[in-house]
Amino acid sequence: MAIVVNSIGILGLEGYLINVEVSIYNGLAMTSIVGLGDGAVKEAKERVETCLNKLDYIYPKKKIVINLSPSDIKKSGSYFDLAIIIGILLESEQIYPQNFNMGEYIFLGEISLNGELKSIHGVLPMVIAAKKKGFTKIILPSSCRREGSVVGGMEIYSFDNINQIIDFMEKNIFIKSFIEPQSSTNEMQEFKIDFKDVYGNRDIIEYVAAAAAGNHNFLMVGAPGCGKSMIAKRMPTILPQMTEEEVLETTSIYSICGLLKDSGLITNRPFRSPHYNASSNALIGGGMNAMPGEISLSHNGILFLDELPQFSRNTWKL
Repeated sequence: MAIVVNSIGILGLEGYLINVEVSIYNGLAMTSIVGLGDGAVKEAKERVETCLNKLDYIYPKKKIVINLSPSDIKKSGSYFDLAIIIGILLESEQIYPQNFNMGEYIFLGEISLNGELKSIHGVLPMVIAAKKKGFTKIILPSSCRREGSVVGGMEIYSFDNINQIIDFMEKNIFIKSFIEPQSSTNEMQEFKIDFKDVYGNRDIIEYVAAAAAGNHNFLMVGAPGCGKSMIAKRMPTILPQMTEEEVLETTSIYSICGLLKDSGLITNRPFRSPHYNASSNALIGGGMNAMPGEISLSHNGILFLDELPQFSRNTWKL
């Protein structure tokens, strides 16, 4: 019977449950990773094999089939490395977990050739998806633990390398789940700029305030240097405070793009100002591995299109 290890993938802006199924049987020594994985997923075989050899484990010289279920959804990234290597070790009976229920845990993380766990993008939406599916225990790299702990009610177990995880599973070593106090979603960070810096322009200020209060679009027209960009950059400082739902939505988008610098919550409304030469994909997202564009990154905040007439006609069609 195949070993099943739980993991999470990213589809668009949300995570979804993936069952990493590993089966080893006699046959020509080769490894097949099926389930519509991209190049990074296929290359997991090389990373896992080298890692096991470095850690003095044996990479089975048999037929190995790894299925990423559901198999009809395209998968990308290196998120499944940890689940794959744990599945191979369990299926080949090289590790023997004691009092460890595999079905309760989600495994996330990329592995290095030396067995270290490396940071991955999109941890927050993955943990949110795990919680929605009824899971409460997550195993992931130490570098991602702060981001994962943002979601309440989850037990985050963070490790630096594969050996630590194996000891945790086999020796039942007590490891307290990581919990770090997060900044309240009701507390806004300090702005480096403020709307009070705007002097004059009395005719436009009331329209700016109305647009900020009602979440409206508006167009500013005026001579260069009259203060249009200055006013636009200061609009987030007068927008209504973000709700908890908006904070998690915005933080999830930036997590997928790898733009969370301190792995904390984004409690201020974002301000995005793309250049007028930006392509359609840069604005709306997409590409081979679809990623959010400037429109998504400005969600719950401000999208400022400076020099609007200079944008291409394709952009106007959006």
